[in-house]
Amino acid sequence: MMRRQRKSSIILALSVWIAIIVWSQMGMYLCHILFGVDIKVNFFRFCLSLFRENSLYYFLVITLLNITIAYTFILSFIKMIQQYVLSKKLKTKLMGMRNITLTANLIQQFQPLNQHMIVIDHGQAMAFTAGIRRPLIVLSSALVEMLDDQELEAVIAHEIYHQNHYDSLKIFLLQLIARSLWFIPLTKWSYYNYKMMSELLADEHAIQYTGSEIGLGSALLKLIKNNFSDNPTPVLVHFSDGIVNYRLQQLVDPQSSIPLKLDAVSLVISIQVMLLIICMNVLAIT
Repeated sequence: MMRRQRKSSIILALSVWIAIIVWSQMGMYLCHILFGVDIKVNFFRFCLSLFRENSLYYFLVITLLNITIAYTFILSFIKMIQQYVLSKKLKTKLMGMRNITLTANLIQQFQPLNQHMIVIDHGQAMAFTAGIRRPLIVLSSALVEMLDDQELEAVIAHEIYHQNHYDSLKIFLLQLIARSLWFIPLTKWSYYNYKMMSELLADEHAIQYTGSEIGLGSALLKLIKNNFSDNPTPVLVHFSDGIVNYRLQQLVDPQSSIPLKLDAVSLVISIQVMLLIICMNVLAIT
């Protein structure tokens, strides 16, 4: 489990590191354009300095840069606002669907350390963790009725891992980075692979917590059999969200290695973009 935790931390750190470098460079460029701040070390200003002012190429490059930077910041701002609004609406809707009796019984039966968990009245079997600041574990009444105690304990343990590690926040951040920095394919790779690793780690935690793979495996197979729809959103971390084959493989062979596949073209493009940004900043300094 520690090995996979290190991998997931590296994936998260890689994407955040790329975002900090690129967003900071964009921010400095915007400060120069909007407020006239003289910033000598900046990738985007260095790009413009390679072209003669008032030339056609200069006009094309500055237009492209301005559009790209404006798109990145506007998209990021809109997504954050949307996320905040949707989170508020979702929480209000979930609280309106809360089954107080089932929630109280479930908390009393399993006694989780963090009791930020509810059962909602819903005919579809589902379990997910929602929210960013205070992640909430949500189980449906249909799921509670469908699973036995051992299976239900495994599902709750799985969601507790997501809750304790703020996976919904991390996944939203990685998705935001992947969408805003679309020209660096490595960010998209980080987003999808972190989601996969977080699910596998949550499964490992559930197995360790319950002491057996039986409850988790049985619950997962029941959800697959009931045709649970895969509809992930930035604020939700579903119990049966994707990568089912990898999760079943882990249940059969816990020591198996899960490959983190990366397209060669995406890797080359990402490295070239980052090296270009770093090298131009070094040249600007010297």
